[in-house]
Amino acid sequence: MGRFDGKVALLTGAASGIGRATALRLAADGANIAGFDRDGEGLASLADEVATAGGAMTTTVGDVSVRESCLAAVEEAVEAHGRLDVLANIAGVCWSEQIADTTEESWNRMIGINVSGVFWCCQAAIPHLIATNGNIVNIASNAGLMGQAYTVAYSTTKGAVVNMTRSLAMEFMKEPIRINAVAPGSVDTSMTRNYTLPENLDFSLMQPYIGFRDMADADELANVIAFVASDEASRIHGAIIPVDGGVTAG
Repeated sequence: MGRFDGKVALLTGAASGIGRATALRLAADGANIAGFDRDGEGLASLADEVATAGGAMTTTVGDVSVRESCLAAVEEAVEAHGRLDVLANIAGVCWSEQIADTTEESWNRMIGINVSGVFWCCQAAIPHLIATNGNIVNIASNAGLMGQAYTVAYSTTKGAVVNMTRSLAMEFMKEPIRINAVAPGSVDTSMTRNYTLPENLDFSLMQPYIGFRDMADADELANVIAFVASDEASRIHGAIIPVDGGVTAG
């Protein structure tokens, strides 16, 4: 018996990184997976991998920053699988830049993917999750729990996810749903491997949030997400759980 036997999990950003690792983790625990990502090829290869392991997965290709795409992803997941038990909002983008170099396009893209996509998916999924006593796991960041130089836009979006999670948890306190967030530090994914720093930065300003331990790998985050989404975490609601190697501990 798996922790998620008979349950359905919709994951945004499922094609790569933490999303892909979480899809495989939940599928291994018996979940039917609905993957939502703009990378159709990545979703297709993941679906093949899930099927090879004996699981079931459907896919929706779309832009998480667009409300209609988020609503469609939820509708397609419920139509394909008959229910929805877990929403994991994992899709996100991150880059570093001087504040003077932030363009309107850059700002809007960061807000659209990291904040709006989370909100629209939650809005669409909550009625279905209440019906199944389900739950939401949002991916925030330690950048949403502390100030970080050269990531003002990113930190703003992740701070928004933190308080969105808490506010949703309060609004639905009397309903049979749990809403939480996981706040990673650095994770070894393609996004961090391709991460670049702006020119002429003062590296000493970054020192407080670098930490002393190695980056996590995506599987470690997937294990935490799986626990928070499982019935084993039945008393966890409205929590922001740091998974950052102690960066925000002091």
